[in-house]
Amino acid sequence: MLNKSQIRYCLDTFESMYPDAECELNHTNPFELLVAVVLSAQATDALVNKVTPDLFAKYKRPEDYVNVPLEELQNDIKRIGLFRNKAKNIKKLSETLLEKYDGEVPPTKEQLESLAGVGRKTANVVASVAFDEPAIAVDTHVERVSKRLGICRWKDSVLEVEKTLMRKVPVDEWSVTHHRMIFFGRYHCKAQRPSCEECPLLSLCREGQKRMKKKEKTS
Repeated sequence: MLNKSQIRYCLDTFESMYPDAECELNHTNPFELLVAVVLSAQATDALVNKVTPDLFAKYKRPEDYVNVPLEELQNDIKRIGLFRNKAKNIKKLSETLLEKYDGEVPPTKEQLESLAGVGRKTANVVASVAFDEPAIAVDTHVERVSKRLGICRWKDSVLEVEKTLMRKVPVDEWSVTHHRMIFFGRYHCKAQRPSCEECPLLSLCREGQKRMKKKEKTS
């Protein structure tokens, strides 16, 4: 496991590599962000961004999703995986927004998690990006990077990864660290072919060192 100074080095490296990292889901308001994050579950941001321009042009408010037939909404998002369940959840969360929150997206994680299709990760993303609430949303990239580097343990659950990062990363850096770790995992420390040989964190990364040794033996 990395110590405090090593983790600081990692955070500084993430910053130097991706100083402008931010949410890559296209949106213009909290409601569009909420819908986009719900759609992004087990789907890439790139795919979601291909679907949402037409979707957001057609549906402006929660009322629009409530009033459309389910089959029509499903058809509008059918390019995205799990589109049937996602359509149901978007209609249901839109109903809840109208019934409980005057059609507005609530700002707290607890309120967000009460909405259909919104788990802890989604709530963290929306609270962080839309309302500037400090949060670390653990997606597949954040989990992979945390475990490969030894910030967290391999056996840690997603919730344990989140709590460990919240404990080891300064609160005022939670949100930006979340985005930078996503970029690091998405574009550098990839799941299948990580760029270990050119990684500035290789000296700290046991996983990367193992991969390099294995590569040397097979070459």
